[in-house]
Amino acid sequence: MNSFSYVRATDVDAAIREGGAKGTMYLGAGTNLLDLMKGGVERPVRLVDVTHLPLARIEETSDGWLRIGAMAANSDTAVHPLVAERYPLLSQALLSGASAQLRNMATVGGNLLQRTRCGYFYDTAFPACNKRNPGSGCAALEGHNRMHAILGTSDRCIAVHPSDMAVALAALDAVVRVRGPKGERRIPMRDFHRLPGDTPERDTNLEHGELITSVDLPPLHLTKAHYLKVRDRASYAFALVSVAAALEMEGARIRTARIALGGVAHKPWRAEQTEQMLVGRTLAAADLAGPAAAAVANARAYKDNQFKVQLAQRAIVRAVRTAGGAA
Repeated sequence: MNSFSYVRATDVDAAIREGGAKGTMYLGAGTNLLDLMKGGVERPVRLVDVTHLPLARIEETSDGWLRIGAMAANSDTAVHPLVAERYPLLSQALLSGASAQLRNMATVGGNLLQRTRCGYFYDTAFPACNKRNPGSGCAALEGHNRMHAILGTSDRCIAVHPSDMAVALAALDAVVRVRGPKGERRIPMRDFHRLPGDTPERDTNLEHGELITSVDLPPLHLTKAHYLKVRDRASYAFALVSVAAALEMEGARIRTARIALGGVAHKPWRAEQTEQMLVGRTLAAADLAGPAAAAVANARAYKDNQFKVQLAQRAIVRAVRTAGGAA
């Protein structure tokens, strides 16, 4: 690990003043950043500690939205009464991520900013990683790519975003509030993370020095929800494929649907065509097969992850049926 300077921010304005300097990064719980620094992947020259900022509250706003402070712990967020009652999809997704110990430390803002777990990105012995070293190539294209993306890929990068929480937030139309040197702005969750394109080194649309202050959730009536995470083992494993499904039912038929996928793309993947096709359908598996297939119609699989195309379809059907209460 390289040497670096450290400063503890006392308020949000001070954090932004300190965080705008070149080579500076914000430090929250550090559950991802410190690992990357130890491995030589991230090399900040200065860390601004934001753990003491008053950004951990979870509260309803005057217009009925739910505001989750960026420093709220994942474990606290998952069991908060307003989250568990109104947004069970988010609660389930949070509880499926990492281990209990990490959830106690990790924050909502940090969860959004965690970086891919691609082995070629993490291992600096592999020089070819456009995300770590732009222009060097992508070792995963011809290497071991079982965990990698099948949607929204480019010839520069096929890494996947690892967050479970972010998949649920994408399905729930969340908005990320940030503050930076140019002021405050609101970024819809669907626009927060980026596809790799020609710049896979950029994970998000945050500008340097911008600080996440909260995640806001709109008032929805999608309490019939299920977060399905398909993984190699039952705990502390990243998703091969995950599905965030939230429904509003009208009798035996789907009135409204929200579907997002994890483990398949460089960002949480909102399946909007699938959502539209689900409206008016029953929970019968045969009725859901077409919409599920539409979600991966443009998939591009690689030598080790072709199974994800079929797995994603089956996972969508199962998540929707479970969310709707099918026997």
